[in-house]
Formats: sequence, structure tokens, C-alpha cells
Amino acid sequence: MSKSKTFHVMASGVVILMLQACSIPEIISKKPDAHLPGSFKPELSQKTNTATVKWQEFFEDPNLVSLIGTAVANNKEVNIMLQRISVAQNEIQARKGEYLPFVKFGAGADGEKVGKYTRNGAVEDNLDVTNGQAFPTFLGNYQFGLFSTWELDVWKKLRNATKVAALEYMATSEGKNFLVTNLVAEVAHSYYELIALDNQLKNFEQNIDIQKNGLEVVKQLQLYARSTTLAVKRYEAEVAKNQSRIYEIKQQITVTENRINFLLGRTPQAIQRTSVGFMDINPKMLQVGIPSQLLQNRPDIRQAELELSAADLNIKVARANFYPSFAMKAGLGFDAFDLKYLINTPESLAASIAGDMVAPLINKNAIIAEYKNSNARQIQAAYEYEQTIIKAYNEVSNQLANIANLDKNYQLKKSQVDLLVQSIEVSTQLFKSARADYLDVLLTQRDALEAKKELIETKQKQIIAMVDLYKSLGGGWQ
Repeated sequence: MSKSKTFHVMASGVVILMLQACSIPEIISKKPDAHLPGSFKPELSQKTNTATVKWQEFFEDPNLVSLIGTAVANNKEVNIMLQRISVAQNEIQARKGEYLPFVKFGAGADGEKVGKYTRNGAVEDNLDVTNGQAFPTFLGNYQFGLFSTWELDVWKKLRNATKVAALEYMATSEGKNFLVTNLVAEVAHSYYELIALDNQLKNFEQNIDIQKNGLEVVKQLQLYARSTTLAVKRYEAEVAKNQSRIYEIKQQITVTENRINFLLGRTPQAIQRTSVGFMDINPKMLQVGIPSQLLQNRPDIRQAELELSAADLNIKVARANFYPSFAMKAGLGFDAFDLKYLINTPESLAASIAGDMVAPLINKNAIIAEYKNSNARQIQAAYEYEQTIIKAYNEVSNQLANIANLDKNYQLKKSQVDLLVQSIEVSTQLFKSARADYLDVLLTQRDALEAKKELIETKQKQIIAMVDLYKSLGGGWQ
């Protein structure tokens, strides 16, 4: 067959394979549709955003800042995520290498003795003399040299795969930032919970002192027959109940301290903290900016966006599998049947070059399935991106309402506590003058204790709502 005819046959084969590739199933990718309102509330049109403030500057308690710094550096989950980032970065390097030529060094040696009555044996029998020597009974084959393979990235499949690896690496980095955001918030939550528990413990101890004083008053009045044994026993029971609750709080303090130590990646130890002045803390008024800033500030939204971009490119990678792939192979080295001839030049010098073209023709089910799967993953990533944006907006909106309602709640509870504290003194004086029953004093003290407890819990919720709003806006990872 002439060279011209050979070329025409090859060209016809390529055309046929290209036509086969044109029969790719139709798919419909999804474009994300998540429109955010212009502002979180009609009265909020500010553009300044507290999310850009670093956590070292946002939190003013030096003990808390120190704890968060230790957690960010030592938390086991963060360090595990850093290794995942390293793996993703190495994947980029691996993908880059796939569309560059591979050059390898190889060497080999083998020997063969063929049967006398085989085709090769008959040939050797007729060639019993070679260069004045008998044809060797055991024929060797020794070779070494360089071998190269190179897949031509005609359809950009390998380059797109590299871009996918880069996008996944950046998405993993954003995932780490989101993990740090949650870690900072979780450490702050536990720290303020610990301080609140310290204040609860102090509240119970103060209340027990008040009840012990009341118990002594009741005992003295019993001596003058102005009180009964029942009143004494009721007071003693109330003191014992509150003393038992102190140990419950101490256990909660231990658990909370250990939780913080776990977040810091260390074994249990005492947590340095400032519990005095907890009730005087005024949560910061945060600048929430505009909803569209969430797209830049929140790592989970950026991660979802990068994963969506990677899913888009993966469709192109999967589509390229329908097209022919082209590869080149080449080799250069030395080859001889005897070691003494191996490096003779140019007699033992050997070279080869070849080109390959491979394309799917029959039974493309696996390729079609992967193509459809890549489309399904793209649609899934688009929905996840939309869901992440909606979730972020809702979190900010919820915390804004939460902060406003907690502020009103706190003011009413503070007024309730002030009135009950005054009622304790009034009821005690009335009891001493026999104008009130001991139960009035006891119930007033109990109500005051519970009201103070709820006031401390509300203050804790106020501070945590501030932390959660900071996290919802995208702060805490910088």
C-alpha cells in the first residue's frame, strides 16, 4: 500500500472516530440562582462590616485571646485539615506531570535457546557460522537506554484536570478557614459559659449565706416561741438543696474546662479566666454591612463556589473521554546479543519512535456513566452553593433578631432581680415583726435565686449571640 493510500486510510479512521465522539449524550448543567436582598433589615444600610476585624482585635479579654491562639495552633482537627490541604496541593503537582513527557531510563538482559525443530531453530541451523564463529546455542539480548512517552493533550483534558485539582486545593483551604471560624466561636462559647458558671456558683454561695442567716433568725425566734420546728426544718432543707446544687455546678465547670482543653489540643488543666465583671459586659454593636459581602467574607460560601467551578470543569474532563487520545513513544539506547558488542557504536545503537491513537468505539457505557455522573455532581454543587448562601443569610438574620430580643429580655429580668432582692429584705423584716409567714421569706429567697440564675444565663446568651453574629458574618478566620 502506498504512503498516500495509508494516509487516506488513517485520516478516514480519525474522521469516523470523531463522528463517533459526536454522539455524546445531551446533558443540562445548572447555573446557581441565589439572589440576596439589598440589606438584612430595611433600617440597616451600612457598608462597614465587622467580619473584616481579626479575632485578635475583636475579643478584648486577654485570657480568651490566648486560648484561641493556642487552639488555632494546636487543635487536632485543624492540623488534620492542614494535611488534607497538603494532599490537595500535591495533587496539583501530580496532574501537571500528566501532560508533560515522561522520560525513563531502562536496562534489561535475557537469554533464549530455541528448539532445533522450530522455525527459529531451523534458521539458526542453516546459519551455523556467523563472522567465522558458530551460531551461539544460548542467544542473549542485552539493552539499556532512554524511553519516553507523551500523551498529547489535544482536547485539554489533562490541563482541565489540573485546573480542577487547583480549584479543589483552594476549596480545601477555604474549608480550613471555615473550620477555624467555627473553632474560634466554639472556644469563645465555652469560655463565656465557664465564666457564667463561675458567676452561678457565686450566686448560689451568696444565696446560701442569706438562707443560713435566715435559718439563724428562725432558730432564735423558735426560742421565744415565735417560730416552729417546721420552719427550722424547711430552712435546713432549702440550705441542703442549694449546697447540693453547688456540686452540680462544679461538675459542669470541670466538664467545660476539659472541653476547652480538648479544643486546645491538650490534656485537662486549669483554665485562666476573668470571671469578675461578667455581668457588666456590654456586647459589642456589630456592623453587619450588606448581604452581598457574605460572598467574600464567609469561607464556606467561597468553598462552595470553588467546588462548583471544579464540578463545571469536571464535565469537560469527562466529555474529553469520548474523543481520541494521541500519544507518542520514543526510545534511544544500545541493544546487542552479546555484552561485548553492547556499546559498539554505531552498530549496537538502537532507536525507535511511534505514535498511537486510541478512541472508544464500542461499549462506551463506563464513559457515558462517568459523563452523566459529572453532570449530576455539577447540579449537586450548584444546589449546595445556593443552600450555603441562603443558610448564611438566615444565620445573620436570626442573630440580629436574637440580639434585639435578648436585650429587652435582659432589661426585664434585671428589673425582676432588683425587685426580688428588695423583697427579701422586706419579707425578712415582716417575718421578724410577725407580720409575715416564714414561707413568704423562703419563697422570696428562692425566687430571687432563680431570677439571678436566669439573669446570668441571659447575659451569657447575649455575649454568645454577639459571637455567633461575628461568625455568621464571616469573621474569625483571618
